[in-house]
Amino acid sequence: MAKKVAGTMKLQVAAGQANPSPPVGPALGQRGINIMEFCKAFNAKTQELEPGAPCPTVITYYQDKSFSMDIKTPPASYYLKKAAKVKSGANTPSRQVVGTVTTKQVREIAEAKMKDLNATSIEGAMKIILGSARSMGIEVK
Repeated sequence: MAKKVAGTMKLQVAAGQANPSPPVGPALGQRGINIMEFCKAFNAKTQELEPGAPCPTVITYYQDKSFSMDIKTPPASYYLKKAAKVKSGANTPSRQVVGTVTTKQVREIAEAKMKDLNATSIEGAMKIILGSARSMGIEVK
């Protein structure tokens, strides 16, 4: 018989740096999920990613207190800020330019994010990344 799903939750945790302190511990604890088991499993799955990269994670927890997790790739904004070498996006994106990225960098980001994007081709994925860059005040050359 299949496990009965008790619910799902979304967390954004730094790759390889899950620990029982807030915000991870309390969010898992109040749902009855074993915090240390989650931290060990998450850190093991994200050890090949860049340490500290924010990873959106969807956690499905079951009535028998077990769980499964789906770890997604870091957000496009993270990759864009890293490629443009900026700390944050523009305060007024339509008027202010905080950095620039090349089309080649946009293509690399699109290829890295392809499995999590709602696009069927690399060109479509690049358009999604271009939109994110524009809304952050990052110019594409």
